[in-house]
Amino acid sequence: QVQLVESGGGLVQAGGSLRLSCAASRSVFSINAMGWYRQAPGKQRELVAFIAKGGSSNYVDSVKGRFAISRDNAKNTVTLQMNSLKPDDTAVYYCYANLNAADYWGQGTQVTVSS
Repeated sequence: QVQLVESGGGLVQAGGSLRLSCAASRSVFSINAMGWYRQAPGKQRELVAFIAKGGSSNYVDSVKGRFAISRDNAKNTVTLQMNSLKPDDTAVYYCYANLNAADYWGQGTQVTVSS
């Protein structure tokens, strides 16, 4: 099992930046895949960014070129750097991990982008 705790959400103006961090209770090196999902009011949860154990990453089209995901095996963290934020990025952001075919989620952190 793994526990995930997010931090770094908040309120920012459009065009600004935020950095989300996800601290895992065990070495992220042992985790197959990690990522960030988000859910806006009235919408389904969507995958924002994904990073595999080998370091390859992928992004939903709407954030490509603006967001960057990274993992730090030494600190057991996964980070989502969000730049050029837009009001449409407003959502609760959830850290995700897949370990031994089981999915784990953090409690979520609110990101609000004002226009």
